[in-house]
Amino acid sequence: MDSFTFLMFIYVFVLAIFVGFELITKVPPNLHTPLMSGSNAISGITIVGALIASGLEDNQAAQILGMVALIFATTNVVGGYMVTDRMLKMFKKKEKK
Repeated sequence: MDSFTFLMFIYVFVLAIFVGFELITKVPPNLHTPLMSGSNAISGITIVGALIASGLEDNQAAQILGMVALIFATTNVVGGYMVTDRMLKMFKKKEKK
């Protein structure tokens, strides 16, 4: 990989950080649950990508990074579903005894 390609990767990464931060800080609280469900779907796609990245390459560094990405994405999906489930339980009617 030449230095120009590497610099473009760094540029896109830094730009994604700034755009993501701006988007997250502008989300009102009442939209948090629907956006959490959407981010769970995106993390599911990330899990598939991490599986592909860790399985296709013969490079050990790519396999390790793919496994780390798989662990982080799985943690994000499980935590996201737990938070979404907990928030949805708050809106259910209480049972009368």
